[in-house]
Amino acid sequence: MGQRDVSAEVPNEASVAEAVATALAAIAQAATTAELSAAKYEHNGDKSFLGLANRAIGGLAPDERKAVGLLVGQARGAVNAAIAERAEALAAAELAAKLQAERVDVTLPVAQHPQGAIHPITAMLERVGDIFTAMGWEIAEGPELEASWLNFDALNFTPDHPARFLSDTLFVDPPEANKLMRTHTSPVQIRALLERDLPVYVVSPGKVFRADEYDATHLPVFHQLEGLAVDKGISLANLRGTLDHLAKAMFGDDIDTRMRPHYFPFTEPSAEVDLKCFVCHGESVGNPDRPCRTCRSEGWIEWGGCGIVNPRVLAACGIDTDVYSGFAFGMGIDRTVMFRNNAPDLRDFVEGDVRFSRSLKGDAR
Repeated sequence: MGQRDVSAEVPNEASVAEAVATALAAIAQAATTAELSAAKYEHNGDKSFLGLANRAIGGLAPDERKAVGLLVGQARGAVNAAIAERAEALAAAELAAKLQAERVDVTLPVAQHPQGAIHPITAMLERVGDIFTAMGWEIAEGPELEASWLNFDALNFTPDHPARFLSDTLFVDPPEANKLMRTHTSPVQIRALLERDLPVYVVSPGKVFRADEYDATHLPVFHQLEGLAVDKGISLANLRGTLDHLAKAMFGDDIDTRMRPHYFPFTEPSAEVDLKCFVCHGESVGNPDRPCRTCRSEGWIEWGGCGIVNPRVLAACGIDTDVYSGFAFGMGIDRTVMFRNNAPDLRDFVEGDVRFSRSLKGDAR
């Protein structure tokens, strides 16, 4: 519709009413927000009839301005109200249409993303922790950067013990700080004796560090689980019963254990603990027709060390050795998982291949 020339006539009720009616019709016919914007510009913009009429008011005689201004103002207000109402309706309709177009059918099959897996070492640590907490023991933790006194001296390691040499232990600069990366989790046991009230029943799982080769059977960073019980009347029989229970919980009720005399600075007497081979159950011994790779046909697998806590260790922690005694044990968690799964190479545990962890996920837990 063409624009009226308001310079030639004074806006009156008829012309304004006609302009409003035309504007309302165009607004009602707008099917999109873009069409509504065009209608607004055409019928209520600065160059529309109503816009030009509003500008023409200033050229009227003073006695005409009030009436014409009220007429034009009410007309533009009505048009603006219609535009706002139509804009709200169009926005709601366009949103509904967009939501309908973008709807997702959640029942459709989708491609599954590969899932991760808990690391078998973590799973084993949690499993063993559950076993001991069910027995009433506590889990104890400590720092991996440890003081030399806690790692060696308090555990009855003599100053010339080979474990103190650089070939075995990772010391941290400066040397005068006497700090090292712990070589076992036994310092956690010393901390427990110094900080807790007796009796003490704790297991201390965690990383340990050695200057070892990186090969199929050795890692410079691996995991240990060590246990300590200090109470009145503790004997070697209590130690044997605890280890038998742990072995059966991890390897099955048909597993057997044995102890061989050994030496550790922090226990006396000391022993190495062996497991009856859970693959051949000893049937491969002397039987070349049934060789066993797991135990190398020896029938037994070395599991860890143990013994009665040396009284010097208890005395270093201020414990009366005439009243209290205790036992301690320790074994490698990495090798325990390795034994359970017949894994041929320890390096697989640290390479970060999720397929390896996923393959052992159920068994490790």
